[in-house]
Amino acid sequence: MVMLLAAYGLAMWMFLTSAPKVYTIMVSDLEVARQFYEGLLQLNVADVPLHYYYNYEQSLGTAGIDAFYMYSDATATATSNYGNRDGLWYQLKKNTQLHIIAGASYGEKNRQRHVCFDNECLEDILLRVESRRLKYKVRRRKPLNFLVKDIDQRIIEMVEVKN
Repeated sequence: MVMLLAAYGLAMWMFLTSAPKVYTIMVSDLEVARQFYEGLLQLNVADVPLHYYYNYEQSLGTAGIDAFYMYSDATATATSNYGNRDGLWYQLKKNTQLHIIAGASYGEKNRQRHVCFDNECLEDILLRVESRRLKYKVRRRKPLNFLVKDIDQRIIEMVEVKN
């Protein structure tokens, strides 16, 4: 019995340590975000990592609620254009994924706003913007805040939020 528990513990440890790192960015418009990340930054679409499903409801604080009742019609229609109510998933680096979700407010002058809590994530995106030779302007380094202009001349504000 002890050997079985030890083997199970080892298997879980290996599963969770091999899982990709996930950065989450909250955006004001998922369709504009899809055009930006897939089109301009040319990020590959990624599968949802398995560890996101393992204990996912408990991390949301809804352990006692059946998954059938978790999503309202308003939430489903906001993202139903993509056939996926969980947002957009992209491969940022070899073992790093980017999870894009709706929910950010528009910035000043009705700019698209992409909000992130991780400096490393925005630094990687800024490197990608530079390598694609897109027009950008760094407004502030700490916390990181920069503007990017897309093909349709929309200005996307990338904002790091400190806890």
